[in-house]
Amino acid sequence: MADPTNQTTVIGPDTRIKGEMSFDNTAQLLGTFEGKISAKGELKVAKGATCAAEVEAGKVTIDGTVNGNMVGRDRVQLSSSAQMRGDLVAAKLVVEEGAVFVGHCTVGPDAAKHAGNKSGSMTESKSGAPSPTTVRPG
Repeated sequence: MADPTNQTTVIGPDTRIKGEMSFDNTAQLLGTFEGKISAKGELKVAKGATCAAEVEAGKVTIDGTVNGNMVGRDRVQLSSSAQMRGDLVAAKLVVEEGAVFVGHCTVGPDAAKHAGNKSGSMTESKSGAPSPTTVRPG
């Protein structure tokens, strides 16, 4: 029997989903998703994939396009082919050369703890954390 902790849900390149998605382990988006994603585990947005959603996950790896606000409780990685538009809150952020990010960014070990908490802006600080920084492609 397969180990449930290593399961990956794959949303194929010819698939379009609109709604809410939640998962505990890993999901790989190869197609199009629109709505809201809540995950304990990892979300991978593949090159060529499009995600127009509010995202909260443990870890997020972006190779494709994401339009929407995002919280990465552990880590967010934008590869060289990534295009991210929206506000970002992450404990750790890795941005490869060539990635496009347009939005406000709050990064640090306590950043995700202070993310909007489902009310108001995701970058709103409840404990005096520094103001978000706007990063624009060069």
